[in-house]
Formats: sequence, C-alpha cells, structure tokens
Amino acid sequence: MCSIYMLVVAIVLPCCFEILSLNCGTLMKETLRYLAGIVGPSGYGSKSTAEQVAHSCSYLVDSQRLTAIITGATSGIGAETARAVAKRGVRVVIPARDIKKAAELKERIRKDNPNAEVILCEIDLSSLASVKRFCNEFLALGLPLNILINNAGIFSQKLEFSEDKFEMTFATNYLGHYLLTEMLIEKMIETAEQTGIQGRIINLSSVIHSWVGRDCFHFNQMLHPINYNGTRAYAQSKLPLHAKEIAKQLKAKNANVTINAVHPGIVKTGIFRAHKGFITDSIFFIASKLLKSTSQGASTSCYVALSPQVEGMSGKYFVDCNESNCSVLANDESEARRLWRQTRALIRRRLYQTPC
Repeated sequence: MCSIYMLVVAIVLPCCFEILSLNCGTLMKETLRYLAGIVGPSGYGSKSTAEQVAHSCSYLVDSQRLTAIITGATSGIGAETARAVAKRGVRVVIPARDIKKAAELKERIRKDNPNAEVILCEIDLSSLASVKRFCNEFLALGLPLNILINNAGIFSQKLEFSEDKFEMTFATNYLGHYLLTEMLIEKMIETAEQTGIQGRIINLSSVIHSWVGRDCFHFNQMLHPINYNGTRAYAQSKLPLHAKEIAKQLKAKNANVTINAVHPGIVKTGIFRAHKGFITDSIFFIASKLLKSTSQGASTSCYVALSPQVEGMSGKYFVDCNESNCSVLANDESEARRLWRQTRALIRRRLYQTPC
C-alpha cells in the first residue's frame, strides 16, 4: 500500500511543484488558467483535446500527405495521438512490443476512419538491437517520414535492467528513442527536401524533469544506478536535453526538420483503482481535479506535430499546446552536447563495435 501512495505523490506533486514555483500573483492567474482551461496564445489550453487540435490543423495542413511513426501507441496518450491523426488522413506506423494490442488499436482506428492506413511493426525500445532492426525494416519499405513522435515511456519502482544491461527506465525512455531518432533523421531530412513539408520530431517529456539537479545527473549512474529511486530515474529520462542538441545540429545542416519536447500534463489512469480504501479514494478524488483526460494529454503532441503555428520552431518545450519554460539544466547546451556525445559513444560501442 505504501508504494501506491508514493506513486500518487510522484504523479501529483509535479503539478503542485509547477504551480508553487510561481510568485503569488502569477500563481493565482496560472492556477485559474489551468483549471478553467483558458486558452493561451496558440488558441488552445489545458482542456483542449487531441481531436479538437487535429481537426483544426487538418484544414491548415495537407495531412493526407503525411506519414508518422508513433511509439508507445498501444495505450494511453500514444493511442489517442495515433487515433486523432489517423482520423485526419495521416498514415500511421505503430512500432509495438505487443502486436496483439497494436492490432486491436488498428481496428479501433479503422472504425473511426475506414480509409486509415496503419502499419504495425515489432519493437522493444529497451533493446538497442530491436530498435535497429525496426529502423532497418521501416527504411526498407521506402516510405516517406514526416513526423516522429517519441511517445513511449515507462515508470518502474524497482530496479530492472534491459537486455543491454542498462537501467530499464533510462534504456526505454531515452536510449531507445535516441537511437530511433538517429537512424531515421536522414530519412526525415530527405522527405522534407522532396516534399517541401517540414519534418517534425516530438519528444515526450514531463514537468518532473525539473526535479533533476546537476549533482545527480551523471551518465554512468543513470545506466547503472547504485541507490535506485524510481521517480528520480523517470525524471532523468525525461530531461529534454536531447531535443535541445538535435535542434542545434539540424539548424547547422539547414535541414527543414524540427524537434521539440512536450509535457502532456499529468494524465488520468486506472492505476489506483485496484487499491480501495478511504485514503486512496480521497487522494484520487483530489488528484483527479488536477489530472487530464487521455485526449487532453495527447493534444500537445498533436499540436506540435501538425500546427502551422509551430513552423520553424525547434528546441522548444511545450505545455498545454503553448510554448513554455523548462528547467535551467534542460536549457544547458553544454550538458545537452555532453549527453549526446556520451550516448553516441555508448551506442557505437554496443552496436557497431567502433569508436565514437
């Protein structure tokens, strides 16, 4: 029972942390804006849904010409993101570990849009070899690639290791997506050149990344932690440093591809339902007033993937479909570069047995 309380705290506190970091005047304004769903400069806010955003943007972009890869799309935010964009004619590629669940999602998508094109592939994001295999399989299809949404993520309270012997949360949430992006980015650049349509990479982050300080941000410790803490591991894996560095590299290449990070919000799940009791029910009732629906949680991914308002914006951080601020560490270009170099060297050694 103690573990479920800790998980509730880990989910709810980021909302409070974000609010309490503001001054008193801004506190009231931002709290009312969030709870009431008051829209920001983009025309969307915390209550906007993926359906609303995708529907609005479909009139402004030729979504019929787009191809998107969405990880973690068999449930939750990823499934809603896939459904919303596929309904607007985007060809959706769903790499999944559980192909049965992916097939079930495909059927649900086809009910919304009988003409939807959904391609299913196998992947285990915690395995570098599996990610490499998926990328090779996708590239062999000869399809264009306009949108890559690195949505998949796990939270583990106990220390586990991937088949590559790396901590599971970091391996899945960060390393897998790093390799996925690295292997597909040239295809995105090529597609953008051929079509004139800007390519977009979206990394799912979390406001909880603000909890990570420089003193506990060490690459080797994230790979092989000594004193494991699930919340800390999750926060570290969600730092938007990857987007910061890749945005810089894309700009240097003058590529017509952008990369941004999004915080989907703290989304309602059924995670507490099996734990009945007055305290648990009370905490869930209070938390539910701050939490988003799945569709609301998927709205920012859809906005950054499809909206013309985001044209040319790269290396940014979005919350509630509006540009926002991330932590000081997440804005540190030298840390972003260092993390990219360390990751690149690690993957080269592991997969290719070559120096960085």
